[in-house]
This record gives sequence, C-alpha cells and structure tokens, in this order.
Amino acid sequence: MDAFIRFTNQTQGQDRLFRATQYTCMLLRYLLEPKADNEKVVMKLKKLESSVSTGRKWLRLGNVVHALQATQQSIRATDPVPRICLTLASLNRVIYFICDTVLFMRSTGLASGINQEKWRRWAAHFYYYSLLLSLVRDLYEVSLQMKQVAHDRAKREKSPSQDPLRYSVADKETEWLQSLLLLLFHSVKRHPPLFLDTVKNSCDILNPLDQLGIYKSNPGIIGLGGLVSSVAGIITVAYPQMKLKIQ
Repeated sequence: MDAFIRFTNQTQGQDRLFRATQYTCMLLRYLLEPKADNEKVVMKLKKLESSVSTGRKWLRLGNVVHALQATQQSIRATDPVPRICLTLASLNRVIYFICDTVLFMRSTGLASGINQEKWRRWAAHFYYYSLLLSLVRDLYEVSLQMKQVAHDRAKREKSPSQDPLRYSVADKETEWLQSLLLLLFHSVKRHPPLFLDTVKNSCDILNPLDQLGIYKSNPGIIGLGGLVSSVAGIITVAYPQMKLKIQ
C-alpha cells in the first residue's frame, strides 16, 4: 500500500495511470464500435478518454523542465552513442512539450490565433524523432548485451556439458536464425530494464507514425500499444531499479 501511495503521489505516476486509462478507453471503443447496441457505452468511453486526455495535459505542463534535466544528464554519459542519441532525443522532447503547451493554450482559448493543425504536426514530428533516437539507443544497448552473451557463451563452450545455450538443430539453413533469436532472448532476459524501455518506445512510436502518415494504423492497435507502453511506464515509476540507466 505504501508503494502505491508513493507512486500515485508522483506526477509521473499519475500521468501513467491517466495514460493507461486513456488508451484502454481507445482500445475498448474500437472493439465495441462495430456493434450497434453499444452506442451509449462507446460515447461514454469517448467522453472519458477526452476528459483523461485533458487531465494529462495539465500534468505535462512542467515536462519541459524535466526534459531539460534529462538533456543535462545524457550529456554526461560516457558512451558516445547513448550520449548523442539521448541528448538529441531529450532536445526533441523539449520542443515537443513546448508545442504541446501551445496546443493546450489553444484548446483553452488563451491563444486562439494558433494554427492548431500546424502545431499538432510539429509536435508529432518532434515526438517521432525523440522516440526514433531512443530506439536507436535501445538497439545499440541490445547489441552490446548480445555481444556480452556471445562472449560468455564462447567461454562456456570449452566445457560443452555446462553450456546452457547449446541446442541441436536438424536444419542447418535455419541454425543461424535460431542462434540469433536465442542470443537475443538471453540478452533481454538478463537486462529487464532494457527490455521494458525497448517495448515502451516501440509501442509509443505507433502513434506518431500514424499521425504523420508514415505507417497508418487503427485506434485498436494504437490503443493496445499505448496501454502496453503505459504499463511499462508504470513499472519503471513504481520500481526505479527497472528504469534503464544512463551509463
């Protein structure tokens, strides 16, 4: 109970819960819309989704400061690849949150002269670039983990009976693929924070891909992806040790 209270007292924790609710409503609405007798339920879900989305905009007003702090932290990374990727990703998030704040002001009537569609597209672009750079960092970290697992495996091959990664393959043409997948599995298994971060960014990028017309999807897939991403985010906020650290 104490852990739950600490979680809900954090702005990030509240945002993750609201986000999970928002995308759950989107997913349920997509599943229920084809049935004519669910019109009232669909309308209620749509209103709840809209209300939660508005509530999240209030919680995100201070995220520009958090993004700037993340930029300062990423600059101090020792490995040049994460340093470049995370710094650029954080800078893109800063601009994204600025665009998001402008859109929020537009929705409240404080900046009625704003071209909403143009700013929304800009926000989607910078959000997309931020996620893409974060995914590049994730893939780089995965490749490092795979190299380490392969190195450990090479050491154990001196004692075949003690090698847990050994397997027999009847078809030699598929041996390389099975070996790669097995290597990938053991790499993410030994590093849960990296797995969570990769899943989160992979699910999040579905939304800007759809908004920008790069890869069109539907509300059901976006809702499912957003829900999975939100659950991963909830885990990292509730258990800080599950957050991918900057090396």
